[in-house]
Amino acid sequence: MRTLHLAAASLNQTPLDWDGNEERIRVAIADAKKQHATLICLPELAITGYGCEDQFLAPDTADRALASLRNLIPLSDGIAFAVGLPLRYQNRLFNVVALVANGELVGFYAKQNLAGDGLHYEPRWFSPWPEGMQETVTLEGREVPLGDFVFQLDDVRIAFEICEDAWVPDRPGRDASSLGADLIINPSASHFAFGKQEIRRQFVCEGSRAFGVAYLYANLLGNEAGKIIYDGGNLIANNGTLIAEGTRFSFQDHALTCATLDLELNRLAQARSAGRPFLLESDEIFSHPFRLPESPHLPTPINLPDHLSKEEEFTRSVTLGLFDYLRKSYSRGYVISLSGGADSAACAVLVAQAIQLARTELGEASFRERLRHLGDQDEAFTMPALLACIYQSSENSGDTTLNAAQSLAEALGCTFDHWNIAPMVEEYEDMIERHLERPLSWEQDDIARQNIQARVRAPGIWMLANLRNALLITTSNRSEAAVGYATMDGDTCGGLAPIAGIDKAFLRHWLRWMETTGTTEIPPLPVLSAVNKQQPTAELRPDEAEQTDEGDLMPYPLLDQIEKWAIRDKRSPRDILALTLARFPDYQEKQVRVWVKRFFQLWSRNQWKRERYAPGFHLDDDNLDPKTWCRFPILSGGFQKELSEL
Repeated sequence: MRTLHLAAASLNQTPLDWDGNEERIRVAIADAKKQHATLICLPELAITGYGCEDQFLAPDTADRALASLRNLIPLSDGIAFAVGLPLRYQNRLFNVVALVANGELVGFYAKQNLAGDGLHYEPRWFSPWPEGMQETVTLEGREVPLGDFVFQLDDVRIAFEICEDAWVPDRPGRDASSLGADLIINPSASHFAFGKQEIRRQFVCEGSRAFGVAYLYANLLGNEAGKIIYDGGNLIANNGTLIAEGTRFSFQDHALTCATLDLELNRLAQARSAGRPFLLESDEIFSHPFRLPESPHLPTPINLPDHLSKEEEFTRSVTLGLFDYLRKSYSRGYVISLSGGADSAACAVLVAQAIQLARTELGEASFRERLRHLGDQDEAFTMPALLACIYQSSENSGDTTLNAAQSLAEALGCTFDHWNIAPMVEEYEDMIERHLERPLSWEQDDIARQNIQARVRAPGIWMLANLRNALLITTSNRSEAAVGYATMDGDTCGGLAPIAGIDKAFLRHWLRWMETTGTTEIPPLPVLSAVNKQQPTAELRPDEAEQTDEGDLMPYPLLDQIEKWAIRDKRSPRDILALTLARFPDYQEKQVRVWVKRFFQLWSRNQWKRERYAPGFHLDDDNLDPKTWCRFPILSGGFQKELSEL
């Protein structure tokens, strides 16, 4: 046997946090050494952080990244590791991974396929490396190879695919396999989306099988830069079989996945593939004399974690995103205007779960260390200090929502108060009536009277957040964003929108799951029954209006499906009418026409609102965020011709 003990390390990095990023890399390498790993893969652009945006273009960024790499090289005494960073070459910037072995920089592999879709913008900063090009770069008087080499450490041939390289049809691993690669290393910065881990498993295992190699994949972890959440989930495969998978959504600074494998099994698989193209000698192979030490262990038995349900992925991703946002923004907690309805209740539960899950996984000492900006007072780390919920009632609010909000806050153990905003609403209406020289009425002034109630809630809750040095959460969901069913500077006020990426139908389903099911680590909250039994309502019209969200808009499941067809699939209104009638046969065609027209009109009219929403978390690849995923003009023809054809 030719055994190697490999390690893949997920890292929770922060863009441009030079000392912090370097220290976390150091700790991860030290941890891997303790577990007797002799080759360690760290994530893509781990030295700088992946989310540096246009700061990648600053010469100082690449210079400091190289300086950090120099500091890390001595850590490779007796081992090898791979770590990502940006590298300037011939006045171009490349996304590279450095291979370091036994105290020496062996060389750089440069990424060939840049991610340029959706929230990824790599072609803005980086140049793709031309396939088959091998160059050298001079560092401190030494010529270092740069290109798409296969590196040979004594008897082991190591190739690379960097994240997107593995997602394209013509993968670099295909050429590497013709050069007799034993191992493909993939440092990644692969954002979380529902169900995406299964796709990663497929390309890791298929790459391992098709190329006859061991495959080592490491991903980023946590809320790195604000909107994007990385779930970790390191993967190690051998001869087409997944043999190790790392933890996902960890609150730790790093998560390590190790496995011992036998390279001879892959070499045997390559020998059996007599028809596989191969090259006996090539300039694409760069040799280095360091021999990776044999592992003292036998190959690792397969032991994989259970797959997470969508409900668990949602809970884990948003809670990790909230905890990292809290500590990386140096805020002292969260404030929520808790209406007693589904959206604000979900936000409150998620914040409370973020605090509880982090405390459970990290332990009290590490929990406090991660939030060390809060100081030394015990009270600062309690739920009442970290989460405040305020119910703000107008004359149109009812006891049902008040009781639901209060009972939920009590169950969560957070700060709760009830503010009456009716006098302030009355003062604004009196002022406007004097200006207009007429009384306001619901028949004539419906939307304006609803909006003033939402906007009056904003100044007080903002003031409380300021006084607590806390983050104010806005509770808008994705379904509302699609049609602009929100009051700007009212219920949209806040610095973070954690559920802006999730549709209302799933959110209501998740709340029922949280009420009745949950998991061992995420126990159910029966108190949510008071929220779940209600029909969603803005509660801004008088009781006799019997206002509901779906009455104002359309049934949420239908709205969410129209949104997917219209925005994700770019279907025309005429197509969507036909699809809707087929999918929802219980609705009359006349009514469906009204709803389809309403969706397109509201979508077009309210793009300016989506441009102004607070930052939200990316949860799936059907996102509506105009800054990272779904661009649409603020001013447009509004589908008038298309809708007239209905």
